[in-house]
Amino acid sequence: MSEPTRIPAPDGVAPAAAYTHVVIGTGRFVAISGQIPLDEHGELVGEGDPAAQARQVFENLRRCLAAAGATFDDVVKLTFFVTDMAHMPAIRAARAAYIPDDRLPAASAVQVAALVRPEFLMEIEAYAVVG
Repeated sequence: MSEPTRIPAPDGVAPAAAYTHVVIGTGRFVAISGQIPLDEHGELVGEGDPAAQARQVFENLRRCLAAAGATFDDVVKLTFFVTDMAHMPAIRAARAAYIPDDRLPAASAVQVAALVRPEFLMEIEAYAVVG
């Protein structure tokens, strides 16, 4: 497996607190569609609970990565779509269970007016490069 190169703070760019500014990888590109807080039976996990929803979303991401022969070590970019930025601490806590602070990918967080169903508080997509 090729190890991604992480550049947390390029020259002239302020350091990031909870992501890496640049991640470079060589290998097979894997795109994981936005994952939502549904379990394997299509049931909502954690209605009204951002922490429970975030844990389910990261578990779904882990399963999707595994299906592609990848792990969170291969993730180069995460995009968080949230209905309220107040959910970001719960997302960061769930992410910490899968990705150590010294291996953070590039990331973007976007507050949206709504997701496909009103009970979804977040959707997260991932990009990985598998060596």
